[in-house]
Amino acid sequence: QVTCVEVVEAYVERIKEVNPLINAVVKDRFEEALQEARQVDKLLSEGPGDDYLEEKFPLLGVPITVKEAFSLHGMPNTSGLVNRRNVIATSDATVVSRLKQAGAIPLGVTNCSELCMWYESSNRVYGRTNNPYDLQRIVGGSSGGEGGVLAAACSVIGVGSDIGGSIRMPAFFNGVFGHKPTTGVVPNDGQFPNAQGVRTSYLCTGPMCRYAEDLEPVLRVMAGPGVNKLKLNEKVSLEKIKFHCMDHDGGSVFVSPVDKEILQAQKKVVEHLESKLGVQVRRVAIHKMKYSFQIWSAMMSSKDSDGQEAQLFTDLLGDHGKPVWPLWELMKWLVGMSSHTLPAIALGLTEKLMKLNPGGNAKLVSMGKSLREEMEGLLGPDGVLLYPSHPTIAPRHHSPICMPFNFAYTAIFNVLGLPVTQCPLGLSSEGLPLGIQLVAASYNDHLTLAVARYLEKAFGGWVLPGKV
Repeated sequence: QVTCVEVVEAYVERIKEVNPLINAVVKDRFEEALQEARQVDKLLSEGPGDDYLEEKFPLLGVPITVKEAFSLHGMPNTSGLVNRRNVIATSDATVVSRLKQAGAIPLGVTNCSELCMWYESSNRVYGRTNNPYDLQRIVGGSSGGEGGVLAAACSVIGVGSDIGGSIRMPAFFNGVFGHKPTTGVVPNDGQFPNAQGVRTSYLCTGPMCRYAEDLEPVLRVMAGPGVNKLKLNEKVSLEKIKFHCMDHDGGSVFVSPVDKEILQAQKKVVEHLESKLGVQVRRVAIHKMKYSFQIWSAMMSSKDSDGQEAQLFTDLLGDHGKPVWPLWELMKWLVGMSSHTLPAIALGLTEKLMKLNPGGNAKLVSMGKSLREEMEGLLGPDGVLLYPSHPTIAPRHHSPICMPFNFAYTAIFNVLGLPVTQCPLGLSSEGLPLGIQLVAASYNDHLTLAVARYLEKAFGGWVLPGKV
């Protein structure tokens, strides 16, 4: 009914209209995108047949955006680091290349936090990204530009990555869908910084979308041959899923208590599942979840099976130059002289402190391993856990620095290697997105995706900002 050029032009106009407010797209490729759209229209007019096109180009002509930490040919690839300001990608990251080959058209790259290691997307290269539902609030991080751009209807699909919740937090704060696949299914190549050592088991690349039904086709393209590890062709009977529900982490001292409206939204989901599907949602209290932040930190800094140390964040901050001294950077920051953001400096300091307690860390790593076994045993082949995406609704700018460990609600599932879908659940009384995490055992991504599609129909999914 419409040409690909018309579709791309509509998205380009939308970005031009809202990006001055949200600052999500940090570099566009509109001319190239329109050129690619013309080629799509030409291909369609030559008419090789819809079945052939659908098979060969499942995402033909679909406008997408890409987190700036991923290489997209001809676009910057700084990850918000000032001394990478002039780095331009000369190739495509594996997932970007796969999406392009499937026919998707990248419109540009989006903002992230400095080195993708904080849950507010703000840095000294591109500045700060604002939440489309309230410009005074954060979009989350590190794939925050993606969350904002999707929520504001500037893109259909986003490419995100997640080592502590970097897909799911922005998806939650911006009321869209985000999926962290089972570890090791989608390749992480071509992003900066990439994971090394033990962290390669925790970093995941995955799709962010406005509509739940888009997650699966995008995941298939992103995973390539890796998709065979998943059971995406299996039909899911929702009535046969064993649902479990946990309201909070058990009261960690490091993390905010869960907001009443988030708990209320989760309760509504439980009631809906029980009344409409006739299932019994089982309440669980998994004691070790209380130590989510400590387990994540210890496992992130542990050695891999070859005894290789995890890469130091301070080395990454230096980006092949001199390592950064966090205390010195803090002094410089206080007088406005540092080229780094305060969260990045704080993380450097935390990393130094973690090194002081090797015995405690070893205990936490073994606790993490036993928690993984407990979770896999609980969920089994047909279980889904309902768990808050974050303890608070999208916070105001800068306030995460007061509660820096709230990301533990998402981070724990990275070190457990489980697939998780963040699903929006309408808006709060203040007009801000609510949501929930759907968690399954390894390689059971098809279960969380099916439940997300169901909850989208039941609770309305994405809501256009400014509609209320």
